[in-house]
Amino acid sequence: MGSSHYKLILKICGVCLVILLLLLGVYFASNNAGKAVVKSGFYHYTVVVDCGSTGTRVNVYKWWKPASLSNWDLPILVHSYPDNSTQSLSRGSSCKYHCVQTEPGLDKFVGNSTGVRLSLEPLILWAEQWVPRERHGDTPIFVLATAGLRRVLIEDARRVLDDVEDVVKEHSFVSKKSWIRVLSGKEEAYYGWVALNYKMGSLGNSSIGPTLGLLDLGGSSLQVVMEVHDGGRNDANLIRSKIGLVEHYILAFSLSSFGLNEAFDRTVAMLSQVQPGGGGNNERYEVRHPCLGFGFQRNYSCYVCDGINAPYQRNLSIQTHKSEFTNTHLVGDPDWEICKGIARAAALNLSILDWSQSTDLNNCKTGLSSYGSDTLNFIAGTYLSRRFHALSGFFAVYNMLDLAPIANLTKIWEKGQQMCSKSWPDSSNASGNQNNIGKYCFRVPYMASLIEDALCLGDKEIVFGPGDLSWTLGASLVEVEKPWPSSTETTILSLKSKEVLYSSILLFLLLLFISFIVYYNQIKLPMPGKKIPAVRLSFPSYVHPKLRPN
Repeated sequence: MGSSHYKLILKICGVCLVILLLLLGVYFASNNAGKAVVKSGFYHYTVVVDCGSTGTRVNVYKWWKPASLSNWDLPILVHSYPDNSTQSLSRGSSCKYHCVQTEPGLDKFVGNSTGVRLSLEPLILWAEQWVPRERHGDTPIFVLATAGLRRVLIEDARRVLDDVEDVVKEHSFVSKKSWIRVLSGKEEAYYGWVALNYKMGSLGNSSIGPTLGLLDLGGSSLQVVMEVHDGGRNDANLIRSKIGLVEHYILAFSLSSFGLNEAFDRTVAMLSQVQPGGGGNNERYEVRHPCLGFGFQRNYSCYVCDGINAPYQRNLSIQTHKSEFTNTHLVGDPDWEICKGIARAAALNLSILDWSQSTDLNNCKTGLSSYGSDTLNFIAGTYLSRRFHALSGFFAVYNMLDLAPIANLTKIWEKGQQMCSKSWPDSSNASGNQNNIGKYCFRVPYMASLIEDALCLGDKEIVFGPGDLSWTLGASLVEVEKPWPSSTETTILSLKSKEVLYSSILLFLLLLFISFIVYYNQIKLPMPGKKIPAVRLSFPSYVHPKLRPN
């Protein structure tokens, strides 16, 4: 009896021990899985709307912040939208290279809230498709305007931004008033530099070697950014930026009148001053342009030609609204040498007199004093960047030339002349989009002159592209590094963590089942609903030997 009870107790204790060990195993496994959840990191999304001078664009960025990275390391860009698989929403011709855009720019909708809504609504709805619905409530949206709204009156820009805020508030993304603003030119330039160097692996604690210089050409403005040695210089364009553990001293220039469209407008203004006839303010004025082909004739709206007989003003305030002058009729009068000369004049921001006198335009040899302080010349400066990447308008123009990514300026000039000699006879069939007037034969010499004569970077390594890079990546990266509400840093299970947790649970259930089978086979348990007969123990009776029968 004692032996049977002892064995029974041992079996019960064994089963309990197995269950206890299983419970401890599951506890430690789930605890480690929980730590893996915390240590794995988290995903987050950002939406950036770029309100440019030619159109409004949207980008969605998906970021991953591994917990293995220190607080000083940069997050990892997992994906950006639009991409190669994205169907474009753009109905215009100026949106290329992974772009989703509405046209025209928001600066054309001052006092027109309906126009602002029609520009933004489809872009935000498109962005909502790429962010999981459960993440909308912790995904920030930034609406950042550039040169288009910088050139209008401050109160007009504020009215447009108020209309933008009304539209954004109707959607589920996180928004703040400070996230809807007009960027300064220096901010835009800096964001572009961050985007370039992040994508090319030149930022962060693990990067080695010098950073890359940026040349970014838009429709209204030109951004030039590079890192310099001297952080103690007194320069309004200097930005001190600490990225990770590395401190950078960055010179960021944003030139509001050097974009492709405004530069072409300036050539129209210059030509109107030197061509016979003078033109009256109230009558249509014909301008013969050397960069336009035979048979080209079109009315043209010029935004810097208001008072076309007034002297050309090189320093237009970025907060002064430029009225539209519509009484200009452009006529093609192709001449490559004259086209090249006026493109260089626009790149150097020359006055009418300087250009018409046909002075030596090689500014890098003659020095800054010849053409005034507006001309950029970095020969005298010391900077770390040995390689510059030319983006946006630079890349779009260069891409038409069908040259290798790195080409010398001599080949650019030659290819431009060849292209114009072929395209000029067909220019009468050119597109009706006046923003692209003269793009083939004006923009090539203008681009080359900016690099060679204005920026004096002809002896540097210039790489054209990548074509899909935008300053919005830099804005997203910089802004996402700022402290957000804890809801943004929602920790999620990594795939490995889920596997560990699920495996532990399955293992527990399996062993528990096996233990139950073993226990049931060793101890006959009563079946439910069946009466258990009373157990009577019968002991052999003891009879004294003397009383035993013989």
